[in-house]
Amino acid sequence: MPLQNGNMRKGTEMRVNEKIRNVAIIAHVDHGKTTMVDAMLRQSGVFRSNEQVQERVMDSNDLEKERGITILSKNTAVQYKDIKINIVDTPGHADFGGEVERVLKMVDGVVLLVDAFEGAMPQTREVLKKSLALKLKPIVVINKIDRPGSQPLKVVDDVLELFIDLGADDDQLEFPVVYASAKNGVATLDLNQPGENLQCLFETIINTIEPPKCDLDGTTQMLVSNIDYDDYVGRIAIGRVERGVIEVGQAVAICKEDKTLNSRVTKLNTYEGLKRIEVEKAEAGDIIALSGVSDINIGDTICDYNNPEKIPFVNIDEPTVSMTFSVNNGPFAGKEGEFITSRHLRDRLFKELDRNVSLRVKETDSADSFEVSRKRRVAFVCFD
Repeated sequence: MPLQNGNMRKGTEMRVNEKIRNVAIIAHVDHGKTTMVDAMLRQSGVFRSNEQVQERVMDSNDLEKERGITILSKNTAVQYKDIKINIVDTPGHADFGGEVERVLKMVDGVVLLVDAFEGAMPQTREVLKKSLALKLKPIVVINKIDRPGSQPLKVVDDVLELFIDLGADDDQLEFPVVYASAKNGVATLDLNQPGENLQCLFETIINTIEPPKCDLDGTTQMLVSNIDYDDYVGRIAIGRVERGVIEVGQAVAICKEDKTLNSRVTKLNTYEGLKRIEVEKAEAGDIIALSGVSDINIGDTICDYNNPEKIPFVNIDEPTVSMTFSVNNGPFAGKEGEFITSRHLRDRLFKELDRNVSLRVKETDSADSFEVSRKRRVAFVCFD
């Protein structure tokens, strides 16, 4: 966030980008977070009326579809009235915490989804703690109010106790509460008045989450909070433009921990629904995807060529569990499967590093074995 970066020019008056809101949605596994994003996309007019759309459309990764959980952080955007709401859908499982902590740097507030029956769960606590520490403004959504046995009012009290226990400040404790059924696409501010759509949720986001405060006239500065990969354009840097304007063809400096590199922007995309829309320039406050910089990593800062200033980045939890992946040397080795050699194994593991900053892959003394480290779980690496 610009105020925390310490890179605002002295004497510069920050301007508010009123046309944008940046928000992350966080929740425990299976509390309905991805279903809520689906409903928001549908009601914002992202899809055509005759378009066939699968359920849990944000869970696009093969393993996410198989397990029914969100593993990778993803960006989308909806247009409500004349305001663009950038939404970051985050993993709800603590095993994928490395995905959460970095993307929170892109947003100004969080929507905390809590099941009206189960209440706040341990992993809700983990992610919420990170959000409160970054002084993000929270909105609480009590989901699945139509579920038999739900106790939405009791859950609100439990959430308040959780906020207090995590050291939320007075402003964060004054969080608005929205009661919803993501499955049915409805929300209300009053349990005695059933909702008909998600309008009150959109309004609450716009009225509660502050628009990004930016130095629109300053020199270019963007923090890389996530990385994607494309076989044609290579690494794609995803993050929020913190200062100034960034344009296609612009010469930039890449500020790393120990050095500064020079590069040039070849392609810019902003988010519109589930699509990336190619644009010629983007201004401070917006979340973008940038191509053309090959040696780019999460935590790097993309700056004006003549004014390189690095933005401090949140430390990512180090791996806590290691597992050794080896080529099958059993009696049935080679009987089935297409990718069975050490070269195939090595290529697949190192390819995962293009997208996953939480993963560590180390070659061992044996050419057929690789040590893979991650926070708690490593089994999500899918060998297709």
